[in-house]
Amino acid sequence: MDALSPAIGLKLQLPALNSRHALTFFTQFVTVPRRRSSSVLKNGRVRALTKNPEIDFCDPDWKSKFQKDFERRFYIPHITDVFDDAVAIPSTFCLKSRTPVNEDFADGYPSDEKWHGYINNSDRVLLKVIYYSSPISAGAECIDPDCTWVEQWVHRAGPREKIYFKPETVNAAIVTCGGLCPGLNDVIRQIVITLEIYGVKNIVGIPFGYRGFSEEMAEMPLSRKVVQNIHLSGGSLLGVSRGGPSVAEIVDSMEKRGINMLFVLGGNGTHAGANAIHNECRKRRMKVAIVGVPKTIDNDILHMDKTFGFDTAVEESQRAINSAYIEAHSAYRGIGIVKLMGRSSGFIAMQASLASGQIDICLVPEVPFHLHGPHGVLSHLEYLLEKKGSAVVCVAEGAGQNFLEKTNATDASGNIVFGDIGVHIQQETKKYFKAIGNPADVKYIDPTYMIRACRANASDGILCTVLGQNAVHGAFAGYSGITVGICNTHYVYLPIPEVISYPKVVDPNSRMWHRCLTSTGQPDFV
Repeated sequence: MDALSPAIGLKLQLPALNSRHALTFFTQFVTVPRRRSSSVLKNGRVRALTKNPEIDFCDPDWKSKFQKDFERRFYIPHITDVFDDAVAIPSTFCLKSRTPVNEDFADGYPSDEKWHGYINNSDRVLLKVIYYSSPISAGAECIDPDCTWVEQWVHRAGPREKIYFKPETVNAAIVTCGGLCPGLNDVIRQIVITLEIYGVKNIVGIPFGYRGFSEEMAEMPLSRKVVQNIHLSGGSLLGVSRGGPSVAEIVDSMEKRGINMLFVLGGNGTHAGANAIHNECRKRRMKVAIVGVPKTIDNDILHMDKTFGFDTAVEESQRAINSAYIEAHSAYRGIGIVKLMGRSSGFIAMQASLASGQIDICLVPEVPFHLHGPHGVLSHLEYLLEKKGSAVVCVAEGAGQNFLEKTNATDASGNIVFGDIGVHIQQETKKYFKAIGNPADVKYIDPTYMIRACRANASDGILCTVLGQNAVHGAFAGYSGITVGICNTHYVYLPIPEVISYPKVVDPNSRMWHRCLTSTGQPDFV
């Protein structure tokens, strides 16, 4: 019997340090305040746990202490933390005017016509909205053993009535890092448009991720005219790459170029870099706003409903799944296997399986499984062929990695290069059915690059537009070291350390995973 596939470790792994630049770049990570872990029970199931070792639940005042600690952790850094003499001025952003509002017009509305389009700094959004009456409720996320309800509030995103940068003095830059993701151009476009509405004239794009801060790469001037139609295509106008110079070198480049607003589009590693840049700028007492926009097609950023590109990925996955279904259904004893993205989080595989209604087996990194044995995947495939004549499997790229030969290879971001679990399952399936004397027709589809290179769909287009706008609003409001996201359908600002402490993963006890199992009809493979 083969080894049990464990849930992938939930704590964010630090990238491999394969250069002196990488060492400087990645050693400025934040301290992790809490982390989510998993426990594998005797029956092989995985239960997600939230550890709060700093809380003494015997203390009758633990709840208020937890809330104070939460408010401290989710405080969003502001320019006035370093420059207590920073002056706030009336915002130049107002939709009642075709051009940026100037000082002569500010506060010039009659009292009954004042524009009520600004967000108060005290506005908050509830982070958790479900009251769990018991820790054994499906998907329960509890702080204490009794699952006590504790309100947790985060900062609402949007334009403020007062701003801390004069638009004519702003030199804004945008950088896209990591891999491609549907919606990158949409976010770039909206950041540029919103900056111009504020009155910013100097906007540039940094080419090819953090690498673009090196002197040999020229920046790209951006304007509404340049970006007007870029959202009609996939990819990134600015280009993407992994890795780059050290944090000190990046900040040196920013100082040389006079950049005082930097918008960073990327995932966990990119955000860790953005936070390090923010800290270095503070150390040098630079009046700079560093704002992130989470970019991960895997949807594995903490505290957010979803990240841009995810809906498009699920939608585009349907083409591959439907092709696999047709191939399997049309063949004698046909089996279709589709591998989708998801290194440590199986959200794409789970939701694509739900959306299609054509998947018989869904395998994700968070849920352990056997391939062989009486309760293994291959045994269930044999059952499906006997009952239905065909079967379709959807597997996330990070699932079942313990079945594959380990390597020490890493990409430029330090991520471990995974073996191809899809090919492995295809080969093992062919061997299994040949060994029992009843061969199967097995087809394998890997649509990875087709999915991530396409244009954003309508849902992601809206999300990208609002994220881009709110990133600019946050920078002008004086916030730095933050990222913008959607939480319980509302847009929020979050401190970067709180979203990169570990990746968000599929909870095997959640209602969504249970819905997926109901749809596929698959048993436990342990």
